[in-house]
Amino acid sequence: MSRLEGKHILLGITGSIAAYKSAQIARLLVKEGAEVKVVMTELAKQFITPLTMATLTKNPILIDFFDPTNGSWNSHVSLGIWADAYLIAPATANTIGKMANGIADNLLMTSYLSAKCPVAIAPAMDLDMYKHRTTQSNLKQLKEDGVMIIEPESGELASGLVGKGRMEEPEVIVEKMVKMLQGKQTRDLENKNVMITAGPTVEKIDPVRYISNFSSGKMGYAIAEECARRGATVELISGPVSITTTEKNIRVTHVVSADEMWAEAKAKFADCDYAILAAAVADYKPKNTAKEKIKKQHDSQGMTLELIENHDIAAELGKEKKNGQKLIGFALETENESINAEKKLKAKNFDFIVLNSLKDKNAGFQHDTNKVTIIKQNGEKKEFGLKTKKEVAADIVNELTSN
Repeated sequence: MSRLEGKHILLGITGSIAAYKSAQIARLLVKEGAEVKVVMTELAKQFITPLTMATLTKNPILIDFFDPTNGSWNSHVSLGIWADAYLIAPATANTIGKMANGIADNLLMTSYLSAKCPVAIAPAMDLDMYKHRTTQSNLKQLKEDGVMIIEPESGELASGLVGKGRMEEPEVIVEKMVKMLQGKQTRDLENKNVMITAGPTVEKIDPVRYISNFSSGKMGYAIAEECARRGATVELISGPVSITTTEKNIRVTHVVSADEMWAEAKAKFADCDYAILAAAVADYKPKNTAKEKIKKQHDSQGMTLELIENHDIAAELGKEKKNGQKLIGFALETENESINAEKKLKAKNFDFIVLNSLKDKNAGFQHDTNKVTIIKQNGEKKEFGLKTKKEVAADIVNELTSN
């Protein structure tokens, strides 16, 4: 089940260059299961078209109080009752000033004053406008009124200047809306250090070819983000992947080979409370890596590639595990799944192991969903149905913090 399934979100868009990000916000909210209706100011139409937003939300875009061609009324009162949350992103200095002072001169503003739901804004403006005492006074008033302020980032602005005022990224904004609608955030990993490995490793044969696997890193990154949202400081050791994270509590170290991942994991393990080994680390690497591309020999009988074992990161960390530390592993199996996972659980000294099978449809590598079984040292098993990897991450972290 998506995290915002059945929720109604009113998305307000004002006249800012950051309005282009509103399309991604709408897409992500819909992807999380929410129904989204969009209210735009007249000036917002200069930055992003109503057609774009209507296409993404599958709802007509609301701009005026009524349609002069047929007299149909866009009721701000009905919108205020309909919405489970009202997000204004971007929120300009002008709109923030109106909100703080109750100026109801457009549909976006009358909807705000009629809203019976939580309200959040994502400010977007130039750094001097943001720092101005009037803007800060207005933001203070909105905080006192119960509005959630999604602080802007520092960075390059439309003016060419660099400073605070750039609207937060859509992924971060949507995560904050999820937290708002799911109630008080669990902070059961506050003051904990968590080390996570994710993605594949790459073992070079020559400058052109390599040995690797199909891991996308999605599961490991989802776990890292879940831990960070629950208060942990996260060290994420990532093999080569195409995904990123926007969580500020995650420090990412990028590696390529199993040797590099081992070196980073060994260095970071002693200082962590929990280690979750979600990476798909190559068991073997070429004994020798060619400095030049290996040429095809047409008169040969083929090619033999001699492989040697990589460090067994899980086993070596299992030997180093101290009292109070927890070590969590993964097993991706294609046969005798439970038997092989239980053997690995014991051999690596894991506290529990997360088993997934390539036989399960839409689970495992590359997918956004997964189906797992958690197996503990005492033999207890917890089986879960097919879920998004974000939901699976929550299940894994719940188990981690359960005792």
